[in-house]
Amino acid sequence: MAHQQIFHVRTRGRGTTDITGQVADVVRRSEVATGIAHVFVRHTSCAILITENADPDVRRDLETLAQRWAPDGDAAYLHDMEGDDDMAAHARSVLTGTSVTVPVGGGKLLLGTWQGIYLWEHRTQGYARDVVVTVIG
Repeated sequence: MAHQQIFHVRTRGRGTTDITGQVADVVRRSEVATGIAHVFVRHTSCAILITENADPDVRRDLETLAQRWAPDGDAAYLHDMEGDDDMAAHARSVLTGTSVTVPVGGGKLLLGTWQGIYLWEHRTQGYARDVVVTVIG
């Protein structure tokens, strides 16, 4: 049995948006009792990640680290068609990943107590992002 759904997320610019609830809703509607949920974002300048859901400082610190990994406006970048954050956003996406897979059991996501699923926007301005959730069981 498989179920797939696309939902849209409007970001406010660089930072994380909790999408755990939307993914959990897709899993519930899928009626899959045991299996996996694959979460994928269809863009090259943002990411999907599982991280700490209780303390927002964790996500702020991740942003601090990302600024070190891929700083905006580096003179060595060739790709800057959409501004100083353009290539940095693409590099951050490659480093952080565009998908995660979560086990499903009892018709629910089997995340740990302190885990949440987030869309991490790497561009400085907000965008409309498409997230694909595929549930297989």
